[in-house]
Amino acid sequence: MFKATVYVTLRESVLDPQGNAVHESLHSLGYDEVGDVRIGKYMELEMNSEDQKTAEERVRDMCEKLLANTVIEYYRFEVKKVEG
Repeated sequence: MFKATVYVTLRESVLDPQGNAVHESLHSLGYDEVGDVRIGKYMELEMNSEDQKTAEERVRDMCEKLLANTVIEYYRFEVKKVEG
């Protein structure tokens, strides 16, 4: 059993209206030390795979096909073996 953690964020060149809204809200609450804010997605996947390499290949394929829009988003992931 493996657990994959996937992080998806907008590319730097893509405007982030949600991030801008959070940034402005934080400033209006007095958190002036906050600079740029980028909003992303976080996913956890439990997987039954034969081995670490296979799990990583499958997660990469999932990201490329569904979990991330690679035209405007970056993704990264971690795969760890878990007992269960």
